[in-house]
Amino acid sequence: MEPPPSLVLANVQLPEGRRADITIRDGRVVHAGAGGVADQRIDCTGLFVLPAAVDVHVHMRGGIQSAKEDWKTGSASALAGGVTVVVDQPNTVPPLTTPDAFLARVREAQEHSSCSFAINSGVTPDTPVGAMWAAGAMAFGEIFFAPSSYGEALDTAELSRALGRIRALGGLATIHAEGIAPGEDTGLAVHDALRSPERERDAVIAVQAGNPDGCRLHFCHMSTAAAVEVAHGTVEVTPHHLFLSREKISDTDCRFKVNPPIRSENERKKLRAQWNRIDIVASDHAPNTVEEKALPFPRAPSGMPGVETMVPLLMADVLDRKITLPDLIRKTATVPAALIGIPPSGFAPGDRADFALYPRSAVTVEPDILHSKCGWTPFEGHRAIFPKLVILGGTVVYREGEFFRAHPTWYPGKGYIPPSDQRVVPDLVRSQHETLKSPHNR
Repeated sequence: MEPPPSLVLANVQLPEGRRADITIRDGRVVHAGAGGVADQRIDCTGLFVLPAAVDVHVHMRGGIQSAKEDWKTGSASALAGGVTVVVDQPNTVPPLTTPDAFLARVREAQEHSSCSFAINSGVTPDTPVGAMWAAGAMAFGEIFFAPSSYGEALDTAELSRALGRIRALGGLATIHAEGIAPGEDTGLAVHDALRSPERERDAVIAVQAGNPDGCRLHFCHMSTAAAVEVAHGTVEVTPHHLFLSREKISDTDCRFKVNPPIRSENERKKLRAQWNRIDIVASDHAPNTVEEKALPFPRAPSGMPGVETMVPLLMADVLDRKITLPDLIRKTATVPAALIGIPPSGFAPGDRADFALYPRSAVTVEPDILHSKCGWTPFEGHRAIFPKLVILGGTVVYREGEFFRAHPTWYPGKGYIPPSDQRVVPDLVRSQHETLKSPHNR
């Protein structure tokens, strides 16, 4: 006899308007309709119930950068913001450009992360992309077409060769497209001018011209409407480019130094007007310490935290009828899952049972309600709706400030060769996997 379901979410108002009970067993939705007996029942009356978000662009730091963030604090911040899956970027210290470094990063996340995760491979002229693909890299990049903090840029010829190799594997290339003019970087306005909207647009065009083999492209953190308009791959935009503009910030406030830069209010409005073209909203969560951000502008690192505030800021826009709830779900859950090829979270039978439950009233963002180790936020004072409860794989992992342990998953990329299949792998690749546990035996 089949055991009862583990969880029923009762009285869920689905995005199309009808109400249903969502029945969950073994980490998956098994029924949407009238719910029966279950181990646990949660009444969702009066709440927004959303498929939990996939943030395809985070920098969880760790290692010698642990003062900024680590997997424990970064994953807690993700869960408290309604994000149950993150994709970690490879410009770590050291960068993830060898199988050994990649597998060490996987083990670190398996040991400390409270949310599910995938990890990308770095790309340099010498990166063994085939071995990285076999080791489980989800995608390649962000590949830097311009220098950034902790990221080595590729020139046009190097990028074209890398894209050809990634295309041959069937992989996805994620691109940091910028152009940088010479000059002394002294403040937000100069930072914007040196990494101008025109140069971002030109960089997108150059990347596409250097991709004759048709590698699948995903453009990270696009900050200008002009760049969005010429992009032929999937388009990702961050909350800080959607919500912030430099005229409302002190010009030398290094907390808002980020690549691509915070743009003018006019550029921000034009980017918002591209909402229907934007495929994915991702945070580019890249925390730095308060002390680092207090350095003189040229020396201060770029990047800001954002994984915990990403969906809550957008939820406030839903409440204010600036965007629709189905749009938010598409851009933070459905399309990101499809991009990286993992099962979607959602309300249909078979969907991944990851959900976030939100109240119908907003609060003001304050640093002391957040969980990132860096201890500050660029969105202080903004309106947001934070989840009351978050579910990962059918298990409650967060409830009104309290965290509970579940079973997060490592999602390797499509090229992953698990240890059990190493008998068909050449010795070179086999040796790179000998210490890695299969994700099915975690």
